[in-house]
Amino acid sequence: MLNQKLKNYNIILASGSPRRQQFFHDLGFDFEIRLREIDEIYPDKLNGQEITNYLAQLKSAAFEGTLQPNDLLITSDTIVWHENKALGKPKDYEHAFQMLQSLSNKTHQVITSVCFKTQTTINLISDTTAVTFHPLTAAEIDYYLKHYKPYDKAGSYGIQEWIGFVGVQKIEGSYTNVMGMPLDKVYHYLMNL
Repeated sequence: MLNQKLKNYNIILASGSPRRQQFFHDLGFDFEIRLREIDEIYPDKLNGQEITNYLAQLKSAAFEGTLQPNDLLITSDTIVWHENKALGKPKDYEHAFQMLQSLSNKTHQVITSVCFKTQTTINLISDTTAVTFHPLTAAEIDYYLKHYKPYDKAGSYGIQEWIGFVGVQKIEGSYTNVMGMPLDKVYHYLMNL
């Protein structure tokens, strides 16, 4: 369905995330992957959605001057926002353990911004999902980290993995947003091009 709608566009996904790439395959349209290395550094004064908006646009800026007239570049960024700070990807086991302990028995927000860039336009959409964890024991956190090694994930967890099955009490909002992209919003944006 989207393939016909997007036939005049060359869709470029600028993400190394296997989950985002699979989402785009599952939506059923043709796209290519292009990656650029950037330092994901943002000003300290930014909070919540300001951070993801800034980083999604920063990722798109790396392609400035390289886009062709029919290119549509899609970049995105996801953070876990908890107790007024952003939890990014963990540095190591200890860091991941501390993050999951801090999320235990509490509610946090998962915030994603998606940037759509052409030669002449730039548009942003974003989404926030509230995720509440059951109390997590040290043994449960240790088991998850040793078996799933979620070191490439913001907040040190993937909701689609074991910890999501046993640890997440409830979510309010988009499930796919917690996995890294609010697919419903992306789909509707693309359908309305």
